[in-house]
Amino acid sequence: MKKKIGFIAVIGIFLILAINADFSGGNGTEVNYGLFTLVPPVVAIVLAFITKDVIISLFLGVFSGAFVLHLADSNFVVAFVQAFLSVVDYALISLSDPWNAGIILQVLTIGGLIALMTKIGGAKAVAAALSNKAKGPRSAQVITWILGILMFFDDYANSLIVGPVMRPVTDEKHISREKLAFIVDATAAPIAGIALISTWVGYEVGLIKDGYESIGQSVNAYGIFIETLPYRFYNFLMLAFVLATALLLREFGPMLNAEKRARENKAKDFDDFAVETSKEVEDMEPAEGVKLSIWNMIVPIGTLIVSAFIGFYFNGYNSIMESGENATIAILEANPLSFLAIQETFGASDASIVLFQAALLSSLVAMAMGVSQKAFTWTESVAVWINGMKSLIITGAILLLAWSLSTVIGELGTAEFLVSLLSDSMPVFLLPTIIFILGAVTSFATGTSYGTMGILMPLAIPLAAALSTDPEFVIMTTGAVLTGAIFGDHCSPISDTTILSSMGSGVDHLDHVKTQLLYALVVGVISCLFGFIPVGLGVPIWIAMPVALLVTVGVVYFLGTRVDEVSEDKLAEKN
Repeated sequence: MKKKIGFIAVIGIFLILAINADFSGGNGTEVNYGLFTLVPPVVAIVLAFITKDVIISLFLGVFSGAFVLHLADSNFVVAFVQAFLSVVDYALISLSDPWNAGIILQVLTIGGLIALMTKIGGAKAVAAALSNKAKGPRSAQVITWILGILMFFDDYANSLIVGPVMRPVTDEKHISREKLAFIVDATAAPIAGIALISTWVGYEVGLIKDGYESIGQSVNAYGIFIETLPYRFYNFLMLAFVLATALLLREFGPMLNAEKRARENKAKDFDDFAVETSKEVEDMEPAEGVKLSIWNMIVPIGTLIVSAFIGFYFNGYNSIMESGENATIAILEANPLSFLAIQETFGASDASIVLFQAALLSSLVAMAMGVSQKAFTWTESVAVWINGMKSLIITGAILLLAWSLSTVIGELGTAEFLVSLLSDSMPVFLLPTIIFILGAVTSFATGTSYGTMGILMPLAIPLAAALSTDPEFVIMTTGAVLTGAIFGDHCSPISDTTILSSMGSGVDHLDHVKTQLLYALVVGVISCLFGFIPVGLGVPIWIAMPVALLVTVGVVYFLGTRVDEVSEDKLAEKN
């Protein structure tokens, strides 16, 4: 009943405000949406928490944004009808984008790959091997953290691989699915965003280059990117936070309750907490008679990683040779295998297409291995692959609506409106902190770190250069844009990596968001108070970063409550 009342209240308030809205600008012709630019993300996020249904919440977020856009030049009834039609248009536009289509194909294909590896016993063999290494909750979480770091080259690949691989291990060690999803999510974008070679680097370097050119400076953009790394407080502090909670076995907030619940249940009871979409993959036991071998997962996953690296290189190489700058082309022609050449090609590659191709190749390898081991025939292997894809169809639907929401938010100018609220006047030393917070709020509301970086970077670099002549100040502000965008994206319920992490870990999406949110906010606050504010005041980074790391560990130790391993004997007594 409370959910229904809350749902009706949100929609009712929105409709009343919309009917009385005045979008006319100062000259009578310019459209000024004002606070209504915040309607789509607010509706989507609030309803997601009220209804617990991400699909409906995202749909109504897109619908409300389209309604506001049409209400500016139509009456209520026409705007309502046009808004519904626009939702369909936004979905079609999102799906027609090659990048988005590649991401959906990649997601579905990796779902099929996971099903194949499960059927030939690879997943179970790896889980058994890792279980031998993982003696308890502490080591199981550390192993998950290490695997997440090893998937540094792409955040999507991290979210889709680490969760399903480690899920049986963490279940056996009585670690909650919520904690698994948090570790996966915390080692996705935070790692990919600071990796020296990843699918993120090219985009970040390109934004830095354009930002410096806007103030009349020609710089080595990759060099500036390297210089921003010490100022990426949230990324490094989040990695330290995850490791600290694992080693100390201390939790607080909603995660503490989730972990206590997990410790008190046998591994077989974990299915009670799994989302329906993950059960199709989980229920696919190895084919009868198949000999369990870790190579049945190592070979397909190794193929995925190796082919992805090769694909990043050649895809980026071809892109640069076709339409790249002369200087970059010269680097590839002079020394095509140098570190700089590899970095440039990785940055110029289309990650969505490359990872789809790599997943497809890996699936074929897994099929061939299964057929050779008589786990299934070629016809049956295709059926297994497609069945695995079905388990992630809902993920594709959520991503499609999330992208549609991002489009309507862009048309309303939500991010620009948020920027205008804070950029009029500010103390100089607070600029990096405010940029970090603004990036976090914007990416949380929009669900995209890429979009937030693209909007804020052209504003942040000129603003920093105008307020201070110190080149280091511009660099720390640039770092604030990049890490602030990741902070907001990390804890946003409409972020694609947040969605993929919950799906891959087999936990309800909203449960993942609720348990992760407090942790992300704590690390974000530490990043401001012990990171950006001190360096803005002139404290050297070699002092600020160690202090921030110590504070992070201290917060886990003093605020957290220890959640010890529960022995099987005690579990047997309770059950």
